[in-house]
Amino acid sequence: MGSSVDQDSAVDVTDADVTDRPARPGPGRARPSRGLLTIVVATGLLFLVSLALQPESLSRSSFLGMLPFAAVLAVIAVGQTLVVQQGGIDLSVPGMISISVVVATHEPNGDNAKLPAAILLAYGIALAAGLLIGFLVSRLGMSPIVTTLGANALLYAGVLGISGGTPRNTTSVLHDIATGTFLSLPHAVYFAVLITAAVGFVIKQSVIGRRFEAVGANAAAARATGLAVRRHQLAAYVWASLLYCTAGILLAGIVTAPSAFQGETYLLPSVAAVVLGGTSLLGGKGSPVASALAALFLSQLDQFVLTLGVNAAVKNLVEAAALALGVAVYTVNWRRLRDWVRPAAPQASPS
Repeated sequence: MGSSVDQDSAVDVTDADVTDRPARPGPGRARPSRGLLTIVVATGLLFLVSLALQPESLSRSSFLGMLPFAAVLAVIAVGQTLVVQQGGIDLSVPGMISISVVVATHEPNGDNAKLPAAILLAYGIALAAGLLIGFLVSRLGMSPIVTTLGANALLYAGVLGISGGTPRNTTSVLHDIATGTFLSLPHAVYFAVLITAAVGFVIKQSVIGRRFEAVGANAAAARATGLAVRRHQLAAYVWASLLYCTAGILLAGIVTAPSAFQGETYLLPSVAAVVLGGTSLLGGKGSPVASALAALFLSQLDQFVLTLGVNAAVKNLVEAAALALGVAVYTVNWRRLRDWVRPAAPQASPS
């Protein structure tokens, strides 16, 4: 690249100058992001409203029934967060989830002994898809929307080729892994917590994570400091695909007879969770932990709406409204809007 900046100085510049925020606080002084604080408060308020207006949505059976699906959405949202932090968007979520579900159920066909090979095959497909998407976006400069939409179509072709559009029952071992309980909580919740904590730690507490955020915030400035911009962008799609695959395998265990198109309902919620968690759609700033909490918020919101007796169309409208609200909260300059609505009173001229 012709730059004389060494790697150590590149890290220093990245932490303080490349990103569009002040230098990171020192150890012990890190503060929660605005998005994390906002979604924690919003989730708490939602649970209070649910308890007051629809306590059935928080009954033990309803709550434990909702948690595994919230865990699946949380893992998907963490993967989507990585892509959005690089200024992209991943529309291959439905196809990646569906093909992971199909491989995990159709390849074993009820035989527990064949499950490990099926899981390895699912991760192999996810790795190949992530590398292809990442290469096209980072190396060839293709639009993330067009690339991931095309990849989604290819993945659905694979779904139809493997399954023929017909569902199969999951294996008993996978069902036990995903839905078994420990300390009264489904195993899927622990998978989601561990994955979220690991990704959150790497992004927020490691040098690799700071470089990753720096590349997403300002690729040109990061390149000038010697950071491997294309490598970070490609890695975002690869890790996201692997996380979608993990979520799909968990979903295949949660649902006894999942459909061949089980991932169709996860695209809009995955984007909504990222937005509600405060991740900048322009790249850079983001919190995997906030996105995972937003997944819990959306799952409980769905539960609350469904207990009202409304149909699925209303549920989709509520999710779209939540997405619009998240965009408004984090992108609208409310101070400027307030000043425009209520202009300052003219000062009296001196007598």
